[in-house]
Amino acid sequence: MRCSVFIAASLDGFIARSDGGIDWLPADQESGEDYGFLSFFASVDAMVIGRKTYEVARSFAQWPYGERSVSVLSSSYPDPGVALSRTVTGTSASPEKLVRFLSSHGVRRVYVDGGKTIQSFLRAGLIHDMTIARVPVLLGEGIPLFGGTGKDIGLRHVETTSYPNGLVQSRYDVLSSR
Repeated sequence: MRCSVFIAASLDGFIARSDGGIDWLPADQESGEDYGFLSFFASVDAMVIGRKTYEVARSFAQWPYGERSVSVLSSSYPDPGVALSRTVTGTSASPEKLVRFLSSHGVRRVYVDGGKTIQSFLRAGLIHDMTIARVPVLLGEGIPLFGGTGKDIGLRHVETTSYPNGLVQSRYDVLSSR
């Protein structure tokens, strides 16, 4: 099973404001540019997100993940989990245990999202590839994409695409994370 990251960060490395706000992200409704997200999203079987990401997604007028199976990681949920809706389960399982569980249920590719969740999956050596878009804005403070990993994590650059609005998106394979 593959665990993949697809995320945007400010040029100074934040994925959200300190209060969780993402109003600084480009919303290109006029151009219809999705930066490859729809193609990526179609390639995943399930999602694993953190509680804060879940709370932000719940605040949207429409649930952004459709019928996709979503596991929400939080220490406030039981292990193995509790149903939050028909397609969403809250769990405090470790990343390793959750990956084993999802894999045993036929999941082949997982979209991992949320700062602390991505960090915990990286520390566990479970992320296989990352697509990171750098948005040309400096937030100065906020929720960081990366925290302490406890070790070097080798990456192989796959490709970089730049967009007219200044967004630069790079894709990496994770070489060594254990």
